[in-house]
This record gives sequence, structure tokens and C-alpha cells, in this order.
Amino acid sequence: MSERPVPDSLVWATDIDVLAVDGIVERRDGYLVVRSPSHPEFYWGNLLLFPDPPAAGDGARWERRFEAEFGDEPGVEHVTFAWDRVDGALGAAAAEFVSRGYELEQTVGLVATAEGVRQHPRENRDVVVRTLDPDADQDLWDQVVELQVASREDRFDEQAYRDFCRRRLEDRRALFRAGRGAWYAATGPGEREVLGSCGVVVTGGRGRFQAVDTAAAHRRKGICSRLVVEAANRAARLHGADRFVIAADPGYHALGLYESLGFRRTERVAGVYRVPSP
Repeated sequence: MSERPVPDSLVWATDIDVLAVDGIVERRDGYLVVRSPSHPEFYWGNLLLFPDPPAAGDGARWERRFEAEFGDEPGVEHVTFAWDRVDGALGAAAAEFVSRGYELEQTVGLVATAEGVRQHPRENRDVVVRTLDPDADQDLWDQVVELQVASREDRFDEQAYRDFCRRRLEDRRALFRAGRGAWYAATGPGEREVLGSCGVVVTGGRGRFQAVDTAAAHRRKGICSRLVVEAANRAARLHGADRFVIAADPGYHALGLYESLGFRRTERVAGVYRVPSP
């Protein structure tokens, strides 16, 4: 893998780490350009990343730069900007973007060292945590897709989201074939029903958790805590991860659980995006 520019924020750095293998990051004078040629529709895979939040007058200026970078790519119909600050600073985002139809997205970055990840006293010791084979286990991979579809927000069309999840998992499987982490599924002993799953992509010692999900009928049974800790331990032992990042919505219900496993709320990052016109 060619060397990519690395942002200061671990959230943005690991967002880049988990791009598809054809992902491109280029440094410009004053910002980074992030491209995902195989996924032009991916809002957070095709964006401009600035060092600081927008100031007055930056809205139109940033849009001109986005048009210059992506205007010749017909598949990129959205507009996305982010800034490489970890303190939650928003600057003039409301006036420059939200007032003009952009969505503001804020994310909490939880970080733990490999040594700092700890077991939960009520973790589920009955489930089996399986490492999925990127070239086999298709029945389990299919269940992982359906688990993600079941956990989607209502605003996303079911079939479109299913197709998106399949493509993104194929990207992950390509990374795993290259030795950059693995996907894990929790099942009952002797069973192949996926009760929970997550992935960990490892790059330069940074382990980024992906899509930590538990089936609705099996939540609050200690499955997630067992899965996260087991995945972290294996990623550290087998893939050289020395720290882990989980990115989540500030209001996500599982933040307290992650903190009980040794993660700390270290970053708060933000960005804006404008969806394509209908």
C-alpha cells in the first residue's frame, strides 16, 4: 500500500485507513483530498479535509475547491467537508453550511491502548467468537450484511443499504486478505447463527473498529462486550494493533459500555455534507 498523508485526528486517520484498496489521499495547499474511485457515492469516502473549521466566507470558497476536485467525476453527486480538529470546534459551520442545506455530523472518537482493553465482569462466556475467512464462510458474511441492514436508520432504503453494505464488506475482505485485520462474529456454541459482529482494520498499529452490531433479540446479554474485547485481543496479537479507535454518534447508547471496556472519549470531530438533489 502506498503511503498516504495521515491526519492528526485518529478518527479521520482511521477513516482513511478503512477506505477501499483503491482509495486515494492527496495533499493540497491547505487541505487533503480523499477519493474512493470505486465508491463515488460514498459521502465520507469522497471529501475535502481542512485543518480547521470553516470561518465566515469559507462556504463558497470550499465549494469551489470541491467542484475543482470532483467536478469531472459524474458519480460524485454529494458535497462533503470535514476538518482535522479533535476538540469539537464548529467555527462558522452553522452559518456557512447548515443554513444552506448541509447536514452537520459530529462524531466521538473513543480510544484505548491494547493493554488498556479490559474484560467486562458480565461478558457472555457462552458465545463463540469466530474469525471469518475472507475467502469462505459466505453464510456468515451474508448474516453480517443482514445484521447491518437491520440496524440501519429508517431513512435508508433497505435494498440500497443492503447493496452498500455488501460492497463495503467486500472492501474489508480485500484488506483482510492483505493481513490488515479481520472480521469477527459471535455465535452460539456449535451454531452458525450470527448474534453479533464487528470488524477491526489495522494500519500502522491503529486498529479501527467497524460496524459493532448485536442482533436485536440478543442485546443486553453481554455479547457485545465479549466480542469487542476478543476482537481487540486478537487484532493486537495477530495483526500488531497497539491502539484502537471506535467512532460513534455522541448520543449512541453504547458509549458507556465502551468506556467500561477501557476506551476513553478522546476526540470529537465534525464535518458537513450535502446530499444529491432528488
